[in-house]
Amino acid sequence: MGNLHAGHMALVATARANCDRVVVSVFVNPLQFGPGEDLDSYPRTLEADIAALENAGVDAVFAPSVAQMYPHGGEIATTVRVRGITDMLCGSRRPGHFEGVATIVTKLLNLVLPDRAFFGEKDFQQIAVIRRMVEDLCMGVQIVGVPTVREADGLARSSRNQYLNADERRRAPTLAAALDDCRERLEAGERDFAGLEARGWARLADAGFEPDYFEIRGPALEVPDAAMQEFRVLAAAFIGNARLLDNVAVPKPYA
Repeated sequence: MGNLHAGHMALVATARANCDRVVVSVFVNPLQFGPGEDLDSYPRTLEADIAALENAGVDAVFAPSVAQMYPHGGEIATTVRVRGITDMLCGSRRPGHFEGVATIVTKLLNLVLPDRAFFGEKDFQQIAVIRRMVEDLCMGVQIVGVPTVREADGLARSSRNQYLNADERRRAPTLAAALDDCRERLEAGERDFAGLEARGWARLADAGFEPDYFEIRGPALEVPDAAMQEFRVLAAAFIGNARLLDNVAVPKPYA
């Protein structure tokens, strides 16, 4: 959605390393913002974004207007909904969000017709939704996940980080630290999922966050069981005016 940072540029670099031509879409999608969310205040820096993309060797920037993407205004008769995987985590907290994501990504992929599309793993549920959508709709594009880019203190790069004041920014890395703590305990063999989730939630609350969720899932976001060896720990939490989102993988141990 623009306001590019190092995380976005990592997507560009990965695409440049794997593709002959790179097109970057920039579009703040109103359909994925709910009532009271930050659509109006979301940072828009298109001129600076284009300059950064030119310097990174991008071949084209596709930055349509809202009127071009939604020519009938608010009367949107056709949307894309991916059932099941959107009823949990961010999907249960932000009704309609993933319908907006799936609809705009379908439009952008249909317009650009790429062979590969690159998405950051910070929004891991979003990637899972898009992968399922592409599979179900027989869309000829490979969805590639790119690892999360972090600040030196562990905070995941995000355009919404600029909403943080100095004190909130100091406390913000607690989110990544809580996820890492849970990852380490799972790697050590702990399987009290409810207890680990409660521990993560409490750590965030103690640091002044308002937790939205802190959950352990399987690698495909399924509910975990004790026999699993591979997990994904995901969390979202409010601090000040920012809703921070992050996750970590717990890979299968080597034999």
